[in-house]
Amino acid sequence: MPALKLSDFTARVVWLGKVPDREESLRAVPVDEVALGYGGVPGEAHGGITRPSCSRVRELYRTGTEIRNTRQLTILSAEELQVIADEMGVARFDPSWAGASMVIEGIPDFSHVPPSARLQGPGGVTVTVDMQNRPCTLPAPVIEADAPGTGRAFKRAAEGRRGVTAWVEREGRLAVGDALRLFVPDQRAWSAT
Repeated sequence: MPALKLSDFTARVVWLGKVPDREESLRAVPVDEVALGYGGVPGEAHGGITRPSCSRVRELYRTGTEIRNTRQLTILSAEELQVIADEMGVARFDPSWAGASMVIEGIPDFSHVPPSARLQGPGGVTVTVDMQNRPCTLPAPVIEADAPGTGRAFKRAAEGRRGVTAWVEREGRLAVGDALRLFVPDQRAWSAT
């Protein structure tokens, strides 16, 4: 019996980007297509098979401990980005401000898809959702440079809408306009009671 089931939802890739130098800026550069390898997008600042641990996993590891890189990609929802823009008072939220790898449209409540869900594109290229990406203050300076007076509003506006982090399960190419099928784990929601 399959552990992942095909959902009724298909997304469309509406934006792709990569962060060339994380030390210089979180700002992503838009691209028309990406070649996803097991380490993510080659030459991208968030890529690699492993990464140093960060504050998100500090309950598990001392900061800087080498761990598996499940944060190779940041995937955002076009629908959720519009809500963020509205709450921030900007006409459009530029995904490059948040260092996005991909923006998709067509999956409702995307930031809350279950961990281990898969997005599969043409030719079988597949990414695995790690978990919801939490909003932080790192995009604020990038936003502020383009939309003065709005950068500090991002963290609150993005709460529960910051998309997901993901890693490459099967290599392949993705391009703007590609369709992605959503597969979800075939299990009930966890109940700790």
